[in-house]
Amino acid sequence: MARRTGSNGAQTAETLRRAALTLFARHGYAAVSMRMIAAEVGVQPGALYNYMGSKQDLLRDLMVSHMEELLAAWTARAPDPDPDPVVALRAFVRFHIRHHIGREDAVFISYMELRNLEPDNFAAVHALRGAYESALRVILEDGAAQGVLHAPDAPVATRAIISMLTGVTNWFRGSGRLSADDIEDIYTDMTLRAVSPTAKGAIHQGEDPCSTHP
Repeated sequence: MARRTGSNGAQTAETLRRAALTLFARHGYAAVSMRMIAAEVGVQPGALYNYMGSKQDLLRDLMVSHMEELLAAWTARAPDPDPDPVVALRAFVRFHIRHHIGREDAVFISYMELRNLEPDNFAAVHALRGAYESALRVILEDGAAQGVLHAPDAPVATRAIISMLTGVTNWFRGSGRLSADDIEDIYTDMTLRAVSPTAKGAIHQGEDPCSTHP
C-alpha cells in the first residue's frame, strides 16, 4: 500500500486504514466506496490516493496484516511447542481466543471478505492462513500418533476447531457474565473433549460421549 512519507502522512494513512476496517466490517467491502472512507476521516477524496492504493489493495493489506500479526504473536508465544500434545493444544486454544477477543472487525473481515479478494491477493492470504493452521494440525497429528488425541483427519479437525474458537468473537463481550478467562476455560474443555480418545471409544460403542449417567 502506497503511503506518503513523513510522520503526519503515516498517521493519516493509519487513520484511514482503521476507518476502512470499521466500514468494511459494518457495511461489507462491496458497499463501501473510497469516498466513504475519505469522508469518515475528513480527507478529500482526490487526496486519498496520496496515502493508499486501490480499495482492493486496502482489503489485502488489512487481511494480510491480520494474519501476519497472528502468526507473529503465536511464534512469540510458542517458539518451541510443548512436546506434550495435550498441553500444546491447551496453549493453542487459549492463545487463539485471547488474541482474537477485541479484534472483532479484523476477524470478521478476515473470514467474510475472502470472496472479494482478487486471485493473487487471495493466494497471499490463503498461504498465511495455511501457515497458522499447520501449527494446530501438527499438534493434532502428534497427539494422534501418541494415542493421546483422536483426530483421524487432522486437516478437517483443524478447520473445525479454529472455526469454533474464532466464532467467540461473534458474541463475546467483556461486559457479560463471563470473563475472557472463563471463555478460555470452557472452550479448552470442549476442544479437548472433542478430540479425546475416550470420546472415540464411546462413539465406536454407539454411545453419546456427551451424555451423563446416573
